[in-house]
Amino acid sequence: MHTYFPKSQSVNSAFHVSSRVTSAPANAAGLISELIYSENQPGMTQLLLLPLLQQLGKQSRWQLWLTPHQKLSREWLQRSGLPLDRVMQAAHSGPITTVEAMIKALQTGNYSVVLGWFEEDVSESDRARLLAAANSGQALGLIMRPDRANSQSGRPLSGLKIHSSLYH
Repeated sequence: MHTYFPKSQSVNSAFHVSSRVTSAPANAAGLISELIYSENQPGMTQLLLLPLLQQLGKQSRWQLWLTPHQKLSREWLQRSGLPLDRVMQAAHSGPITTVEAMIKALQTGNYSVVLGWFEEDVSESDRARLLAAANSGQALGLIMRPDRANSQSGRPLSGLKIHSSLYH
């Protein structure tokens, strides 16, 4: 079963939240969620994504970042309070490779969270595979995608946007 949360309205019309969550059966411990971010509005990562990663960083398991061509900054990780000794980064090239890498990583149970960056939407069949892997490893999978449709329109939207360059 899939649960889709519509774009939320905020009191502050300068921000926009868009999240698509694939929910699991009540007895499963894994979760797949999608964050659609705007590259035009920095700063919201500190408010939304970073607290989640800090909380997950308290676990004994690792965090895996499957990032496109950017390298994580050790300085940013330290300033952000993320555990340097339990954060791993791997570069990827293409959506199929990222889905497969996320599935393998989620299944291991070694990671509390696996973040994967995608240029395009992830298919429903791939979401189902990711969810099964997240359940198997009792982990969180975060699909990170830029908001291409609205970034090209030139008009600002209301809501919260996540800026990836803050952590790349």
